[in-house]
Amino acid sequence: MPILIVAIGALLFIGLLYAGRGFWAWVALAAACLLAWSAAGVEAWPSFIAVAVIAAAMALLFGVPPIRRLVVSKLILGLVGKALPSIGDTERIALEAGTVWWDGEMFSGDPDWRKLLDFRPQPLSESERAFLDGPVEEFCAMIDDWKIAQDRDLPPDAWEFLKEQRFFGLTIPEEYGGRGYSAIAHSAVVTKISSRSLAAAVIVMVPNSLGPGELLLHYGTDEQKKHYLPRLASGEDIPCFALTEPEAGSDAAATRSTGVVCRDTYEGKEVIGIRLNWEKRYITLAPVATVIGLSFRMLDPDGLLGGEEDLGITCALIPPGLPGIDIGRYHDPMGIPFPNGPIFGTDVFVPIDAVIGGKAGIGQGWRMLMESLAEGRAISLPSLSVGAVQLATRVIGAYGTVREQFNMPIGRFEGIEEPLARTAAGAYFMNAARILTCGAVDAGEKPAVLSAIVKAYLTENMRAIINDAMDVLAGAAICRGPRNIVGGAYVGIPIGITVEGANILTRTLIIYGQGAIRSHPFVRDEMEAVQSGDLARFDLAFFGHVNFVFRNAVRSLFLALTGGRVAAAPVQGPEARYYRLLTRFSAAFALVSDTALATLGGSLKRREKISGRMADALAWMYLGSAALKRFHDEGRPERDRALLQWSLDHALWQVQEALGGVIDNLPSRAASWILRPLVFPLGRAMRPPADDLGARVAAGLLEDGELRLHLTADIYVPPPGEPGLGRLEAALDKAMEALPVRDKLRRAVRDGTLAQAPEEALAEAAYAQGVIDEGERRVLKEWDEIRTDVIQVDVFEPETYRSLKG
Repeated sequence: MPILIVAIGALLFIGLLYAGRGFWAWVALAAACLLAWSAAGVEAWPSFIAVAVIAAAMALLFGVPPIRRLVVSKLILGLVGKALPSIGDTERIALEAGTVWWDGEMFSGDPDWRKLLDFRPQPLSESERAFLDGPVEEFCAMIDDWKIAQDRDLPPDAWEFLKEQRFFGLTIPEEYGGRGYSAIAHSAVVTKISSRSLAAAVIVMVPNSLGPGELLLHYGTDEQKKHYLPRLASGEDIPCFALTEPEAGSDAAATRSTGVVCRDTYEGKEVIGIRLNWEKRYITLAPVATVIGLSFRMLDPDGLLGGEEDLGITCALIPPGLPGIDIGRYHDPMGIPFPNGPIFGTDVFVPIDAVIGGKAGIGQGWRMLMESLAEGRAISLPSLSVGAVQLATRVIGAYGTVREQFNMPIGRFEGIEEPLARTAAGAYFMNAARILTCGAVDAGEKPAVLSAIVKAYLTENMRAIINDAMDVLAGAAICRGPRNIVGGAYVGIPIGITVEGANILTRTLIIYGQGAIRSHPFVRDEMEAVQSGDLARFDLAFFGHVNFVFRNAVRSLFLALTGGRVAAAPVQGPEARYYRLLTRFSAAFALVSDTALATLGGSLKRREKISGRMADALAWMYLGSAALKRFHDEGRPERDRALLQWSLDHALWQVQEALGGVIDNLPSRAASWILRPLVFPLGRAMRPPADDLGARVAAGLLEDGELRLHLTADIYVPPPGEPGLGRLEAALDKAMEALPVRDKLRRAVRDGTLAQAPEEALAEAAYAQGVIDEGERRVLKEWDEIRTDVIQVDVFEPETYRSLKG
């Protein structure tokens, strides 16, 4: 009987700790010991009394906040303060910039799926849809990517059209002459144009992303807004933003560009201004820019502004025609002909009011950049990646049917099924992530961590999928010319990977490095409390964190043992399993994250292989969540179920391998030994998508015209007479028309009516014997002609070949 009472008390103790009731947990254990004491014999009293006294002491020590703060938390605060690295101003500003959204749910260990499913991304408005169907389509029809590559620029009429239709003012409010469009509309424009021309997409997206327009909207003075924004919206001014330097690339805060406050003459008057010196490179639109956004460190050595000497990073707007500015030369980024080049400034003098935000903006440049970066990073390159992947999906879905070898479409070969499945599923979950992230931006979020995820992981998936498309198209993909559909996207891959934060940096430092502090429910509070010496705040955060770790350890083990079956799911049906499994891995992720933080402390910053794997786990949980959200929002169509299953099987496997890699490589072997049975008590059970599932996804892309159109609904499709995608689409239509006639020929061969022969001769024999009629014969002839044409590649005369550019 005493043992039973103690066992019940122990269960109550665990349950109350799990529920965050530490004081009552210790009280329950003490009470159980006292009850057991009363039920036990005299000889057992000392042990029960000892345990009860210890439990009562623990209840007072840890359960009564004033006592806990004085005795325990004060000691822990000192120890933690010595272990934690200090947070510099630039890092603090980066952490304070932006908001926490679904990434916080992933860090919680118990995501609120109803919150995600109830969230409604803003749809395109009527005017936004009309713009996509009108001017954007018209612009795409005006340009030819091959011609742009040879001319090294957009045609003049295309530039004028962009200005007339206010493409450079997509996000500038209507009151300043812009279009005032939503994030999802901005994204849709970039997605469609990028499926036509990477160079054109970059030219359109950069002025609407991080740059003068964005900074002016949020931080500019009224006078600056009234002057610049209408000119930017109309294209009268073409902006660039000069951030990157030879010595300050990924570490942009290490800028060597300086602006020294001094007196000089400007436009005939002596004024207090800034003498600037800089060397910038990789600046998109710089060679054609009429206004330069510049970041630099502002210094006031003579105290002319009455403050400190180092005023901090500052952003200003500089006319490119001032003395001392060297601008107009070009870089050549992988031969993709969008304007990009260096800018140099030597002793360039501008007045103080050139600073964005005026005097109030001095020293606020880093904050401006960090707060604005999340939105631009969430839209530009993710949208470009989705456009490229949708184009690849459209192309190889058609080519897999039209191109034949060994008397059957190449898409029927298992070796081709694999890249077809990866491509189709990638188009599905990548677009889901694009729409969800843009929806968050439109809802007022500045999702710094999630924007880094979609930038890095959508561009990485684009890299893999475009490589798959190149493999499927084979020789047709490597021969340059107007017929080559995906070659431009392939050449441009490194640009998407590198700009707006190189993916290596984004994965290893930003996503988890910032997410572990920003998105975690307790870590940021703990760090700030340590730095400020706030004992009460630290006590609350630290013991909340302790309970958080305990809860996730129990949940991780229990959910792993049950395969997540006991976790709540917001829907019924086959996909409910995936919600539960993501919940299981959210708990595991939170536990592994806290263990890594506890065992590595400040050195986790330098353990980039560990932080990179944690970023992988977080990113794939988000991509899986986005796919589930899309499936739900689109009415859970049976047509898309195989795509959803492939996406989630792949995402969960990636999460499992990432967390397993962290556990295997933690420097503390004791921590690994403890974590492994809590996270993977039955081993690593997740598997990548099965072969038969991939076959179903590939078959859907090849056979279901509606699915193929659904997956590629955001791209530009040229007219049927245009070489490349236009002719390929026409060939696919003709293939579908010829399919029943060709089936009729095959049946006639099988039943002996016709002898086996090449298809052209077989068609003539079938017509001669009345197996097919004249109309069917004509369909086969047209199919053979267009099929023969569409599989050709470009050839050039020697003189033309020697003049090719790019």
